[in-house]
Amino acid sequence: MGLVADAQRQGWTAAAACTYLDLPTRRYQRWRTRAVAGSLADRRPGGHPVHGLLADEHAAIVAVFDQWADIDRSHRKLAHRGSYTGQFWASPSTVRRVLALSGKRFRPQRGGGAGAKRPVPNWVSWQPNRIWIYDTTHFTRAQMACVAVLDVVSRKWIATVVSAEETSVQVKLCFERAMAAEGLDLVLDQRAAERAAGVHGPYLPILLAMSDNGPQMTSSDTAQFMAVSAIAQHFGRPGTPTDQAWVESHFGHVKGEHPHLAVIRDPATLRAELDVVRTHHNTVRLHEAIGYVTPDDEHEGRGETIRQARRDGMRQARLRRIASRQNDRQNQAAKGRRDGG
Repeated sequence: MGLVADAQRQGWTAAAACTYLDLPTRRYQRWRTRAVAGSLADRRPGGHPVHGLLADEHAAIVAVFDQWADIDRSHRKLAHRGSYTGQFWASPSTVRRVLALSGKRFRPQRGGGAGAKRPVPNWVSWQPNRIWIYDTTHFTRAQMACVAVLDVVSRKWIATVVSAEETSVQVKLCFERAMAAEGLDLVLDQRAAERAAGVHGPYLPILLAMSDNGPQMTSSDTAQFMAVSAIAQHFGRPGTPTDQAWVESHFGHVKGEHPHLAVIRDPATLRAELDVVRTHHNTVRLHEAIGYVTPDDEHEGRGETIRQARRDGMRQARLRRIASRQNDRQNQAAKGRRDGG
């Protein structure tokens, strides 16, 4: 209303000011009527509904809170606790409103949360085939679980295992496929040959495998396989999926960009389609996190060359535009001098 009054002092009409402010004229007129009557301040919401809580119900909600707040740590649970014990019947939103009006607050959970993030070991170098991450996602129509291994540095999707089960067996099979695909099984064979020849270390792990704390990741069978394969394990914090952001984001993009995978019912078809999607991901899709090159380019060492070629191309294109416009100006100036002469 103050803006409309100021606009009117500047010569505007009230209707024009309301239109400019995107304010309905009828609302402005109602505000003026309320201002004249001295009732412009908002009234208390709610009124007096006939179905409102009774005084004894209000007291019962507070009493249940005092008794059960340390166990039922939310207004939703407290609402169901009231009906469970027969003390009151009210919706969770009503319970929340009563507790707010009564000044009742749930005490915060004890504990230090997820804790500090574990640092990556200092022997790990930031280059392809040094840090892998793996996880499992589900395709409910096909009733299949998909284990995928990714390279954290290059974002290459190295191997996949699709199975009806979700155990350490699938984890071991997926890593065996990934190591064979990247030639790391030959490194293990070479180390075994060196030991047979009397050369004993010291050997560092050939890989760091990152994962969450799923039972198939933390099982003793998986730990034994990783130890035999010279792979060190690195677990994220419980309840903190951002510690595995690389693979979580990967599965989100795969399912979001290829929604047909979610409606496949035949496991064989799902495996074939995932192979096609994996090839597309590695060789066609430009990945933002690695400078808009494909994971294969980054994994094979071509990424920086492609990025530098783009920077050089951008610079050359800029210089070409400048030269072209300078040449146009010179031609126009020369043409003007000839016309004027």
